[in-house]
Amino acid sequence: MNDIESREDIAHLVTTFYDKIKIEPTLGPIFIRAIHDWPTHIEHLTDFWQSQLLFNKRFRGNPAEAHVKVDKAEGHSITPEHFGLWMNLWFETIDELFEGEIAERAKRNARKMNTNLYLKIWEARQV
Repeated sequence: MNDIESREDIAHLVTTFYDKIKIEPTLGPIFIRAIHDWPTHIEHLTDFWQSQLLFNKRFRGNPAEAHVKVDKAEGHSITPEHFGLWMNLWFETIDELFEGEIAERAKRNARKMNTNLYLKIWEARQV
């Protein structure tokens, strides 16, 4: 297996991952309610991960704000379990498709992001 080396690799990872998310019984309904334009969402997330992993794309967006908005729309029901399911699918998808330094970076960055996003959701509930 090869490492993640290009935008095309990242797009393949993101597309494969979200194909799994859409059918996951707990996460799928949340994502389907939140995302109305899947091609644009996949492109946006490919930009995000390209900036995180290859450092050659400038990402414009606010992931924390987006996740707080989804949590609010879901009646503040997002839990650490949801983030754990997301992480398990992310790691599984990476391991199925890639191996190497950048693939491991994708896992490390996801761990950090996972913690940060849940903390942002929790903080927003306190206001």
